[in-house]
Amino acid sequence: MSKINGKGTALVTGASAGIGAVYADRLAKRGYDLILVARNGERLNSLADHLADRTGRTVQTVVADLNDKGGLARVETILRTNRGITLLVNNAGLGDAAPLLDADVEKMDEMIRLNVGALTRLTYAAVPGFVARGGGTIVNIASVVAIAPELLNGVYGGTKAFVLAFSQSLNHELAAKGVRVQAVLPGATATEFWDAAGRPIENLPKEIVMSATDMVDASLLGLDRGETVTIPALADAAQWESFEAARRAMSGKLSSAVPAARYRAA
Repeated sequence: MSKINGKGTALVTGASAGIGAVYADRLAKRGYDLILVARNGERLNSLADHLADRTGRTVQTVVADLNDKGGLARVETILRTNRGITLLVNNAGLGDAAPLLDADVEKMDEMIRLNVGALTRLTYAAVPGFVARGGGTIVNIASVVAIAPELLNGVYGGTKAFVLAFSQSLNHELAAKGVRVQAVLPGATATEFWDAAGRPIENLPKEIVMSATDMVDASLLGLDRGETVTIPALADAAQWESFEAARRAMSGKLSSAVPAARYRAA
């Protein structure tokens, strides 16, 4: 298959299965070459061969654990030095469904380092080049627990709240420099996430579980429409717009030299 409509190279983390693998497929079909990053080399290379054969795009693989300093540093170096990269999909992450009292603090620390630390470092590695080249796109996979932390483990919700806030701040800072930022907030999605989180997907109501294919297709449509925040399962966009309007309305009233009247002693 001949190459057409090249859009540069997309680097996708957590790309060997689930959401990341669907992003890889869809982006290759949109004309991107790919750099796919994941821990599972066998699955990653199998996917890369399949996509290269089906789409004719150049597909490179990087077998790396982003919670390992050496593995993370290798991917950072690629983002800093490969001038062909135009899109970063920060998809790699860990989750947990256990309540605080039942959760393993070492696993929580690992989750924070991956969901927050690695995502932040990869973004910092990519952004200067995007700005220097006058454009680029960052897609950060967050979760609906960013705005509904009661649904799952609180540490997981906290990491995804960071991803949302970080993405909104980046958009505010970088939009005028030609860099697009999108935060995607999936609800329950049919991936291996649930087994790893300790809550098999078979235990969830089928009516709330979206396929990874539908989730990614909806998210890419949101990206095409210029959305900064995309919530694939939310039917009424006005609800998010009202939520955001309330947040922004408060933002100019959150700092004062004196306490609010409701906190002053009688």
